[in-house]
Order: sequence, then structure tokens, then C-alpha cells
Amino acid sequence: MRRALFILPLLLFLVLAVYFALALRPGRNPQELPSALIDKEAPAFQLPGLNGDGIARDALKGQPILINFFASWCLPCREEHPLLMRLAEQEHVPLYGIDYKDKPEAARRLLQEFGDPYRAIGVDRDGSVGLDFGVYGVPETYVLDSSGHIRKRFVGPLTAEEVNKELLPLLKALQRS
Repeated sequence: MRRALFILPLLLFLVLAVYFALALRPGRNPQELPSALIDKEAPAFQLPGLNGDGIARDALKGQPILINFFASWCLPCREEHPLLMRLAEQEHVPLYGIDYKDKPEAARRLLQEFGDPYRAIGVDRDGSVGLDFGVYGVPETYVLDSSGHIRKRFVGPLTAEEVNKELLPLLKALQRS
């Protein structure tokens, strides 16, 4: 029994050492949250529209698109908004929004103040579509291919570096295939 007490700290140290070695290995991004939906079809949804017609997953098939979950109460969403405007206006990226757990009138005010980069916006008042996608919090952006499969997930506000190094090259590759 006494031997076991001496060995226990050594075992604990080894377990922690293995854990940290795996967590800190080169090429691993600790900021990236894995998604079980990568390379799987996006969850089916049909949402009422913020400004008219609603959006549905099946109607968005046919070309690579971005789906951006946002909310008016989300400060990081406001931070990423100018980049979304650039993607829509300069890059002509097909961008669709899902207003997540938000009041529609508050979302409309946000878009009137900062501009509307979205081709259409669905209202997810209860967060059920976000839950189906595995949204941890807003903003989150998903890249869907032309068949509706999720190819990439960006958690948190998009950065110019992510857009230039990952998002735009991925969209171009998806458009060619």
C-alpha cells in the first residue's frame, strides 16, 4: 500500500505530461473548436426571414456559400461586421445570416446602422438551428459547398488573416470543384 502512494504522484505526472504533449503539439491550433459536422450535410432548417422571405438549407444549395450566425447584442459580431461587408461588396461572397437568439427589431437596427452584407437572413429566435449546427456562441461562420456539406467552421469573429489565408482560397477551390 505504501508503494502505491509513492507511485501515484509519478503516474499523475505522466498522465499530465502526455496530455500537455498532445495539446501543445506543433500545428495544433488551441483556439480551434472541433466540429462533428465537418464534411457532413448541414442540418436541415427553414427559418422565417428578418426582412421578407425566409431561408432554408435546401434552397441554398447549388453554389458554395457562407452562413454567419450573429446577434445585435454580440460585440464581437459588430467587430467582424466591416469584414463581412467587404466580403459581400468586394469579393461578392454569397453570405447568408442567421439572427441567433435575438429580437428581430434589434437586428434590423444593427443592419441599418452598420449595413447589410447578407443576401437573406433567417431568424432563429429560440436558438434551435444554432444548436443543430453546434454553435457555441456568436459569431460563428460556416462554409458550405454546393451540395450543402459543411467544409469549414470559423468560431468567433472572422479576421482579415483568416479570410485571406483560409476562407477565400477555400471558396475558390469549392467553386472549381
